[in-house]
Amino acid sequence: MGRAFEFRKARKMKRWSAMSKAFTRIGKDIVMAVKEGGPDPDTNSKLRAVIQNAKSVNMPKDNVERAIKRASDKSLGEYKVVLFEGYAPHGIAVLIETATDNNTRTVANIRSYFNKCNGSLGTSGSVEFMFDHTCNFRINAEGVDIEELELEFIDFGVEEIFEDEDGILLYAPFESFGAIQKELEDREIEILSSGFDRIPTITKKLNEEEQADVEKLLEKIEEDDDVQNVYHTMED
Repeated sequence: MGRAFEFRKARKMKRWSAMSKAFTRIGKDIVMAVKEGGPDPDTNSKLRAVIQNAKSVNMPKDNVERAIKRASDKSLGEYKVVLFEGYAPHGIAVLIETATDNNTRTVANIRSYFNKCNGSLGTSGSVEFMFDHTCNFRINAEGVDIEELELEFIDFGVEEIFEDEDGILLYAPFESFGAIQKELEDREIEILSSGFDRIPTITKKLNEEEQADVEKLLEKIEEDDDVQNVYHTMED
């Protein structure tokens, strides 16, 4: 198995750990997708993908419909995707994806977390190069030959495919998302969920005490409502 498999296995129990937080994140994704491409999932591929993700975490249909309706309100402010980079204690690089309607608030909050936990907020580009930006799709494994699928999707950018108890996962570079989504839909292969990851190209092993120092910072960041995803180079 490759890096994507190991990365996914390590993050499985951490990501979307709190259901209410998952709904908040997906709600923001819906707003951004609707603002960008309209409220009709039939013509908005990004919105289709977000709705699939909502189903994968059992987000009620009523919640999804309310988020779409709310996003269609022109008086609603827009969320801006902002990336933050920095270092946790012991030289661990941290990359944070946020979706915010108040960048001043978000910057102040993120900076305070680093300061309180002996980390340092960096400048743009200071750690992003340490992560590969990837896309992923989880599909229904029923009736799918994984080896045949891998051969057929190499031409669409897929670099790694593996199966777990929840289906088959495909990993590819970030820019391949649209082509893979279209091909899966054209073949009527059920997409259970999709998304993006930033996989560290190098990791650093820490002892238990050092890990606790880093986890303290990561937990503070992940609790922030503006934060969508947090990535780091600490070896799990």
